[in-house]
Amino acid sequence: MKPFFAPLFEALINHARQEPVGFHVPGHHGGQALKQELWSDRANHHLIEYFYKIMQLDVTELSSTDDLHHPEASIKEAQQLAAKTFGADETYFLVGGSTSGNIALLLTLCEPDDVIIVQRNVHKSIINGLKLAGAKAVFLSPQIEMHSGLATIPAVQQVEEALALYPEAKAVFLSNPNYYGMSVKLEPYVDVVHRHNKPIIIDEAHGAHYRFHSSLPPSALSEGVDAVVQSAHKTLPTLTMGALLHVQGSRIQRDMLRQSLAMIQSSSPSFPILASIDISRAMIDALGAAMFDKSLKSAAGFRRWIHQQGTAVREMEISNNTTADAVSDLLLDPLRVVLYDSSGKLNGYELQKHLEQHGCFAEMADSRYVVLVFGIQTSSQDTKRLQQAIEAISGDRIEHITLQKRDTDISDPTNLTEHKAMAVSEPVSFARARFNNKKSERILLSNAEHHISAEMVTPYPPGIAILHPGERITAAMIAHIQNLSAMGAKFQGAADPLMETISIYRKSEGEPT
Repeated sequence: MKPFFAPLFEALINHARQEPVGFHVPGHHGGQALKQELWSDRANHHLIEYFYKIMQLDVTELSSTDDLHHPEASIKEAQQLAAKTFGADETYFLVGGSTSGNIALLLTLCEPDDVIIVQRNVHKSIINGLKLAGAKAVFLSPQIEMHSGLATIPAVQQVEEALALYPEAKAVFLSNPNYYGMSVKLEPYVDVVHRHNKPIIIDEAHGAHYRFHSSLPPSALSEGVDAVVQSAHKTLPTLTMGALLHVQGSRIQRDMLRQSLAMIQSSSPSFPILASIDISRAMIDALGAAMFDKSLKSAAGFRRWIHQQGTAVREMEISNNTTADAVSDLLLDPLRVVLYDSSGKLNGYELQKHLEQHGCFAEMADSRYVVLVFGIQTSSQDTKRLQQAIEAISGDRIEHITLQKRDTDISDPTNLTEHKAMAVSEPVSFARARFNNKKSERILLSNAEHHISAEMVTPYPPGIAILHPGERITAAMIAHIQNLSAMGAKFQGAADPLMETISIYRKSEGEPT
């Protein structure tokens, strides 16, 4: 095992060991503010126990701690070590989660009215970044995995088609893996985008642990992507909001990127968060693949158990279909287990609540699935408790549940012809001033073709926006919305829950010529 070395963490520890007298922010002054003599020991005991040691490391930019926005000492060294570990030319620590990295990249790549090719089912931070940049997005519809009904990444052919239609595009921005741990190999995408001499950016928020074990999928960086954003706090031992932005090659202007990061990130970053990123990297360097052995073994053992038990609660299945409509070369994160009630009596949200009643808290749920993340050091005792919860749920009588299994699951892809017709959108402007003070009206959805949408239409499931404000409404979109509505989907962002009507901008004022 290699020695553990985290220079940023060491700098904070060395500073605290000096027992300095601080005449600077933050206001807790190394935790001293918690020691109030007027309180009883009983009142402040837990504050001291839980927060005092953290606060000793929560300092500001000092000569002994370095400056995130102009690193010269421990932060610089920590970022250089991270770049080497993750395989980047340069790595930036983020204290605002992947959100700050996604927005900074869009501000770096795009001037107002520039076009960027974007996966439609992206995180909301990318949509917000488009708004801040005032850019135009060409949306690519994701592929739908046939058996699970879940959205993955757009097909490489869609990316090539979009680049041919919009050669002025500044970059391609995709998300891989998705929230359910499903991903694809990215080398074919990199080849296509680089052939058009464009950068490819990947939001790899859920894949910071990729490539560090032979059982894990490859990382986006290892497949040649130009810039990658990772939420280190999701799958590594990093405090919440700790994230990483990696860059390689010459297609990203790094001076501009540093300026964008300085605009987006706080001028008073959290040193405990920064130190936790450094600690995560140091642990990977010291432990290597062994760092993930225990959690991988626990997840594999749980999978074997649930397949052998044959309970109504089962693991999500994916198709081994090899037809043209199937998602090819799909990779799964072995540390994510996706469960559902095969009897149809419990939807995903209800199954999540039942698990919580037995002390097991999941990462997320949707209308069908519950997503479990097996973290580093998840033990056999942890999985035993999960097994007991599932046995209890399966043994409970749940006649009181009124939800009935539908003949057709609305998570499944509907009308692939319509889905393909929406594969590549027209450019959609996110300039914030475009529709300021423009009047809208509500019309029948069936009459809305060629109009410009004045509202976002996002069906749940699958949670992918079919329409953004400012996007032109097509016949395929109308048919897709009508089909989903008939099957019982709920629509976020839309005023009419039945989607019989839709808000549009008046042609004379809002619709571009």
